[in-house]
Amino acid sequence: MTTSPLKRLAADYSTASQLSRRRFLQTTALAGLAAPFVLPSGLRAAAPNSKLNHASIGVGGMGWVDLQQFKKHPRVQIVALCDVDANHLKKAAEFCPDARTYSDWRELLDKEADHIDSVNLAVPDHTHFSIAYSAIQKGKHVYCQKPMCHDVAEVRALTEAATKKRVITQLGTQMAAGARDRTTVALLRAGAIGKIKHAYLCANRPGAVENYRLLGPRPAQGQPPPASLNWDLWLGTAPARPYAPEIYHPVKWRAWQDFGTGWSGDIGCHTFDAVWKGLEMKPPLSVVAEVQESWRNSPVRRADTWPQGQHITWTFPGNSLTEDKTLTLEWADGEFFPPDDIRRLYTADFKEYPTESAMLIGTEGALLGASGQSPILLPEEKFKDYPRPKLSEGNHYHLFVDACLGGPKTESHFAQTGPMTEAIILGTVALRVPGETLEWNHQRMKITNHADANRFLKRNYRAGWHIAKF
Repeated sequence: MTTSPLKRLAADYSTASQLSRRRFLQTTALAGLAAPFVLPSGLRAAAPNSKLNHASIGVGGMGWVDLQQFKKHPRVQIVALCDVDANHLKKAAEFCPDARTYSDWRELLDKEADHIDSVNLAVPDHTHFSIAYSAIQKGKHVYCQKPMCHDVAEVRALTEAATKKRVITQLGTQMAAGARDRTTVALLRAGAIGKIKHAYLCANRPGAVENYRLLGPRPAQGQPPPASLNWDLWLGTAPARPYAPEIYHPVKWRAWQDFGTGWSGDIGCHTFDAVWKGLEMKPPLSVVAEVQESWRNSPVRRADTWPQGQHITWTFPGNSLTEDKTLTLEWADGEFFPPDDIRRLYTADFKEYPTESAMLIGTEGALLGASGQSPILLPEEKFKDYPRPKLSEGNHYHLFVDACLGGPKTESHFAQTGPMTEAIILGTVALRVPGETLEWNHQRMKITNHADANRFLKRNYRAGWHIAKF
């Protein structure tokens, strides 16, 4: 009996994700494919029962979640902690009493260089690159929260550095290790809904953009930061701004261009991930953005904040999985939604349409992948008996640790997620020049038809925060 493409793919996908380090090495050896596991410079060789010496940078908010996950792994030793907020650091130190503590990540990397194998970082977007790049240059494995970086140029440099240094990396797209997202990947690669014609992604989580909507102009004068917060370290590479309560730290920084990448940058990596992998996508050819008029017509808001609603459209190269030579992918959030006829494919009541989802239109049907749900093939009656791969859940954090200790490569390594993140962040460049279709040359890392837009590909860092070799 011939094995279907879906079953073969599911078997390969499941096996690669579940093998232990010992089983992985045994399997590849029997296949005649075994090769020595080469550690990057600066890392100790991992004995079978050794531990991964790990540092957590940014331990409040999502960083607290990340720290708990890493500590749960039986072969992780948390040896260092860092946060610019003393209150966050105190809580983390009580949780990991044997770890050394720092407020400055630069000091941590200098003093702990011979004592740590890996780091994870959960800090505002504008600081991702400087920390991750510096750690990689020291040969450390890196787990980085999404998006990978604030700027397109940073994403490219970080991807290249990780590849050159041969370190283990993982982007914080936690759902990528789950059975739901991996099932979406398997179904798309197997051609379950035929050739893909169009893709519609959205993130319209109720209340999510309220933090953006409540923001006024950046305050001209601030006030002293609380004693627990090192505001200069929090600013890092960003321009000097006066501290103001409830404006930036701890949660609203995503709405400001200096620090965050807006709603598409925040959620985009989650929503794009299975689509990008499933369709084996490559860098885009062009991108254009539409924004709500109130933001577009306000010079003050456009200079400082991201729009509360955005509709971004990319044109990607097609391939054997798409109907045409190009593929159009649209993103909608805030005040923008997928077209009515697309939402009606799932439900007549728009309120029931998943608020964070990807709808892919194929020649034989449609696939709806929604956050927290198994993918739905549409029309449901047509696909009710379509075979599904049986995939187990994976722990995104623990898979990173396993890879650092010599196991299979990670699900969201930078060579995989770097080009995807670059495309997403290119969308934030398009937001700066709404209505302009930007033609993108990936090899040259240049917008070829709009010279002024190229200035948004890379920021100028604040004095004293320049990163060597970048």
